[in-house]
Amino acid sequence: MRLDTQRTATSHLSYCTNIHAGERWDELFPQLKQHVPTVKRKVSPEHSFGIGLRASRSSIDSLKNPSVLAEFKQWLADEDLYVYTVNGFPYGNFHGTQVKADVYRPDWSHPERLEYTCAIADVLSQLAPPDNFASISTVPGTFKQWATDETGAQIVEHLLACVAHCTNLARNTGVTICIALEPEPACLLETVSDVVSFFKHHLYSQTSIHRLASLAGCSANEAETALRTHIGVCYDICHAAVEFEDPLLGIKTMQDAGIPIAKLQLSSALKLEHINEQSLAELQNFDEPVYLHQVVERRDERLIRFNDLPIAIQAHQMDIRSTPKNKEWRVHFHVPVFLSSLDTFSTTQNDLMRVLQLHATQPIAPHLEVETYTWDVLPEQYRGTTVDDAIAREINWVVNTLTAPQKSAA
Repeated sequence: MRLDTQRTATSHLSYCTNIHAGERWDELFPQLKQHVPTVKRKVSPEHSFGIGLRASRSSIDSLKNPSVLAEFKQWLADEDLYVYTVNGFPYGNFHGTQVKADVYRPDWSHPERLEYTCAIADVLSQLAPPDNFASISTVPGTFKQWATDETGAQIVEHLLACVAHCTNLARNTGVTICIALEPEPACLLETVSDVVSFFKHHLYSQTSIHRLASLAGCSANEAETALRTHIGVCYDICHAAVEFEDPLLGIKTMQDAGIPIAKLQLSSALKLEHINEQSLAELQNFDEPVYLHQVVERRDERLIRFNDLPIAIQAHQMDIRSTPKNKEWRVHFHVPVFLSSLDTFSTTQNDLMRVLQLHATQPIAPHLEVETYTWDVLPEQYRGTTVDDAIAREINWVVNTLTAPQKSAA
């Protein structure tokens, strides 16, 4: 939906359809038909409603077929819907089977990631995104433990090639598409500091500017402008919270560095301020086999990182006698944004509220997207409603937070 009030300026808000299962288009499209119009009726019955589309490589390949794309466009028109962003992070299957670190495969060191993202851009350019601007959120380079100097060079080369593709697409279609790298725990781009360093020393370097000029057939000045237009960041508030980052400081740091924030993913993480037998017993309910749930522990002034929840739990159990009590955990498990607490522990909802309060007066990104893809693996006691009702409640909570009387976001 378009948020076009005096206070919020123009931005678009919806939810990410990665909450709905379906890798192939003939699996996903029926899910969209079933759920999206229902959500629209609950949150935007009289106005156009945007879709944050998640489409796998298989689905994008299907949408490249003119007849399949025409059918989708006709459905969008009939239902008063539009697509303004695509989640191009998961390449393949995302539900019902173990995903874990495979969600980063192929990473940006592989040509398949480049080809997939360019194909998304081609499809998006034909979907008439509002204001002729669309975003694609994507893998933050690679999983950190896979990174080498060689893969780092390949990542930069493929990102530049993708920017060149988007530059030429803008020339030919008038649609500007921003590739939005999504920092995430345990990845090459994990923190805001990682992001700023990567953009400053790699993407914005003179070497990259001249390489892009060659790839896109443009001047160095045009290439530098393209780099600051067609590639930026998708800032996921859950991921930032897991890293114990102050999101407002992180946003300002990226803005000061001239890095576009094309998309905000609105999400909350689990927060354990008291790690004891009761909280760990409840946390075991979130230890499910599908997704990676990175944990960051703050112990005094130090951060200790674990690549998955079972690893963190095992480490705690091994040093339980020597571990000081003054430690806190943040767990990468997206929980409904309207929840401030879950029984024995809380969520990072307050970080999200602060970001929304800032956005209400100083717009941060043109695209906003609620992303609670973990609905199917959320413990049953927190799923006391239908998925459509939960999505609608999340979106309405965001709208109410954006339009409520503002307190200081500091």
